[in-house]
Amino acid sequence: MRTVRNWFQETVGGLPRTFWYLWTGTLINRLGSFVIIFLAIYLTEVRGFSEFEAGVVLGLWGAGGAVGTLTGGVLADRWGRRPTLLTAHVGAASMMLALGFARPLWVVALGALLLGVFTEGARPAFGAMLIDVVPDRDRLRAFTLNYWAINLGFALAAILAGLAAEANYLLLFVVDAATTLGTAAIIFLRVPETRRLHAASAPGTRPDRAAPHRGGLWSALTDRVYVSFVALNILLALIFMQHTSMLPIAMGQDGLSPSTYGAVIAVNGVMIVAGQLFVPRLIADRRRSHVLALAALLAGVGFGLTAFADGAWFYALTVVIWTLGEMLNSPSTSTLIAELSPSALRGRYQGLFSLSWSVAAFVAPMAGGFVRERFGNTALWLGCAAFGTMAAVSHLVSGPARERRARALRAIEEAYAEPTAPSLRPTEAVQHDETVQPVPAARPTEAVRPAGSSRPTEPTGSSRPTDGLAGGRSTPATVDA
Repeated sequence: MRTVRNWFQETVGGLPRTFWYLWTGTLINRLGSFVIIFLAIYLTEVRGFSEFEAGVVLGLWGAGGAVGTLTGGVLADRWGRRPTLLTAHVGAASMMLALGFARPLWVVALGALLLGVFTEGARPAFGAMLIDVVPDRDRLRAFTLNYWAINLGFALAAILAGLAAEANYLLLFVVDAATTLGTAAIIFLRVPETRRLHAASAPGTRPDRAAPHRGGLWSALTDRVYVSFVALNILLALIFMQHTSMLPIAMGQDGLSPSTYGAVIAVNGVMIVAGQLFVPRLIADRRRSHVLALAALLAGVGFGLTAFADGAWFYALTVVIWTLGEMLNSPSTSTLIAELSPSALRGRYQGLFSLSWSVAAFVAPMAGGFVRERFGNTALWLGCAAFGTMAAVSHLVSGPARERRARALRAIEEAYAEPTAPSLRPTEAVQHDETVQPVPAARPTEAVRPAGSSRPTEPTGSSRPTDGLAGGRSTPATVDA
């Protein structure tokens, strides 16, 4: 019993109060995430659109998301995390209701486009806020806990949405809008602004030496190591996005009901809820590139086997396989984004990464619908297997470069560490569990360049504070907007 208590304390203990408000908002929002799960079925079976037309609508949702992620990232850094989140959630709730009552194809398409703008516009601000409030050493378990909440809500939402769809499809849109507004209420009432004012505004600090990372969105777009990482995620996202676009259509053509699809896809959430908190222990001593490569390979195999599925049990088996890949991928990518993101540009870097999912959300439904109609169901899923294999090999090749960049960025951040706490208004101060200590100044050009005489190794889960070791514990703390 004591072991269970110790594990629970290591998993959830010591995290800031603001994090738990965000976590609660995530859980409530995901419990009502009905629309995207059954949108493809709604468009084809209820509205009578063709597979290609449904793919276009879903693709426009992804296109809106691409605009939303970039805009949301810039606003999160310039305007603030809190107002960006509130605006995005209220706008998303409004568009969900409008989409539920839309009838002509062009109105549905416009509603999906605007819904994508608002829903994805919240992601960069949420990710930046999570990094702001959680100390480095606790971020892996914080991201894992948030991801766990996402999938707990998703598992329940998939089942509830299936039942709601059989009763009245309008319920999908109403419930989703209500839970989105509930999340906005939590942010409005309990979550303070967390954006930090940097040392450039501190008295006696030279502006040219205060903020080592400036240049706005262009800085993120010209970061070749980070952009290559984002490009790899697009490959993986193209695979995963098929589970809400072409998978329900494939199951429907095999004679399976929407509620059966809901139950099968709920396996994904159940597995993550049951096992995600133990994943950090499994990957603690593994090289990051190896974990990401294995995750991509499992995703490719899982979706590839869908080509041969013809019953609910077989579809469920494929979900089990690609869910294992998802469970390995999510905490690794979340902490890697934090390590590769300059503190002054967190919103923009989060926005650029979220863009990879928006691009996939735009391309995947249309590409999937086109491939199914032109080349058949088998070609689509075997193509997913090929994409997974490509992503796995690419992660193995690019891993060392990412580690060199992370080390260089840590050196820069330490060289320009602020001697005082972040400049926040008293009512908006965020409590942290650690104190930033000043370090001697160093020239940026010296901090960026690691020693060339030895090749740095790929990070492992136990090699850095951000990989889940809190307070010097001897075992990793087991614990994703």
